[in-house]
Amino acid sequence: MGITTIPTRYLIVILTFLCTSVCYIERVGFSIAYTVAADAEGVSQSSKGTILSAFYYGYALSQVPGGWAAQKIGGRRVLLLSFILWSLTCALVPLDPNRVIILITARLLVGVSQGFIFPSIHTVLAQWVPPHERSRSVSLTTSGMYLGAAMGMLLLPSLVKLKGPQSVFLAEAALGGMWSLLWFKFASDPPRSQHPKAAASGFGESLLPVKDGQSQRTKTDKSQIPWLRIFLSLPIWAIVANNFTFHYALYVLMNWLPTYFELGLKSSLQEMGSSKMVPYLNMFIFSNIGGVIADHMITKRIMSVTKTRKVLNTIGFLVSSVALIAIPYFRTPDGVVLCSSLALGFLALGRAGFAVNHMDIAPRYAGIVMGVSNTAGTLAGIIGVGLTGQLLEASKATDSDLSSPDSWRTVFFIPGFLCILSSVVFLLFSTGERIFD
Repeated sequence: MGITTIPTRYLIVILTFLCTSVCYIERVGFSIAYTVAADAEGVSQSSKGTILSAFYYGYALSQVPGGWAAQKIGGRRVLLLSFILWSLTCALVPLDPNRVIILITARLLVGVSQGFIFPSIHTVLAQWVPPHERSRSVSLTTSGMYLGAAMGMLLLPSLVKLKGPQSVFLAEAALGGMWSLLWFKFASDPPRSQHPKAAASGFGESLLPVKDGQSQRTKTDKSQIPWLRIFLSLPIWAIVANNFTFHYALYVLMNWLPTYFELGLKSSLQEMGSSKMVPYLNMFIFSNIGGVIADHMITKRIMSVTKTRKVLNTIGFLVSSVALIAIPYFRTPDGVVLCSSLALGFLALGRAGFAVNHMDIAPRYAGIVMGVSNTAGTLAGIIGVGLTGQLLEASKATDSDLSSPDSWRTVFFIPGFLCILSSVVFLLFSTGERIFD
C-alpha cells in the first residue's frame, strides 16, 4: 500500500508525531552534548543552568505569536518555516562552552523557532481531526516527544562518545531537514468539503485562515480573536496551570536527570545501556494509552467529556506527585529509573486530560490557546531549569560533589507539590464543553 492511499488526516497525524519526535531529540541531544562539553571545561552548575534555560526564553516569547501566525497564515506553512530555521541553526553553530554569547544566542533562536511549532500543530490538528478522534490523535502526536527523548537518551550518549558533542548538532540538523522535506511533500490544508458536518463539529475548512475573497462580514467574524475572553476564562487558566506543572516536571527531569545520574548516583550514562531511555519510553506508551481510554470513554458515553478529562488528569498528576517526591530516596540507578518512569508515564497519561482540552473548549482558536498555555509551560522551563541549578549550587556548601540525597530532595519535591496543586485546579475549573465559537 502506497503512502498516498493513507487517509490524509492520518498522514497529518503521523507527520506531526514525527515532528515532535525530532524536536525532542534536539532538546535531549543538546542537554547531553552540552553537559559533556561543559563538564570537560569545568563549567559551574549555575552557568550550565543559564545555558540550558536560554532555549526556554526564546520558546516563551514565540508561543502566542506562533498561535497568532498559525491562525492568520496557516499552521502548515508556519510549521515548515519554523523547522527549517532551527535545523539551520543547529547545523551552523559550534558547541563551545567558552563561547557563551554565541551559545545563548543560538539557543534563543532555536527556542523561538520551536515555539511556533506546537501552536501550529494544534491548529493543523483542529482543522483535520474530528472530535471523536482528538484524544488519541493529540496523544499520538505528543507521544512523539517522549519517543524522541527516549531515542535521544539511548543513542546520543554513544554518538557523543564516538564522534564528540558537535556531532549531535549535525545529526539533529539532518533529521530536521529530512522531516521538512516530508512535510513539504505530503502535508496539505483540508479540502473545502472535507466533511459535511465539519463546521458544526468544530473542525475542517471552517477553521482555515480567512481568504481575501470572502465577504467582509465573514472575514471580520472569523478573523477577530477574543483575546479578553481567552485571558479571563477559568477553564483556560485550568489548562495553563496544568501545562505549567507538566513542563516544570518534564524539563527538570529532562535537563537535570543526566546530572543526577552522573553526580548524585555516580553512574555513567554510557554504562547504563537502554535503561536510561525507559522513563521516556514509558511516556510514549502511557500517552497513547490515555488517548485511547479517553476516546473510548467519550464515544461509548461511559463518561462525559468533562468527567473524562478530569479523571485522567487527576490520576496522572497525583501518581506522578508521589513518584517525583520519592526519587531522591532511591540510591540506585534502577530505583531512580523506576520512579522517574512512573512520574513521567503518569504525567503523559494526564495529557489526555488537560492537553486535549484546548480543542474541546476552543477548536477555532486551538493554536492560540495552546500558545497561551504553552507560554506558561515554557516559563516553567525557565524557572525550573534555572532554579534547579541555583539549588544545586547552594547545596555545594554542605555537599561539594552533590552525591547526598539531601542535595536533591527540594529539586524533586517542588514539581511533586505542583502536581497536587494543579490537579485540584483542574478539578475545580475545567470543562469539556465548547465555550468559544
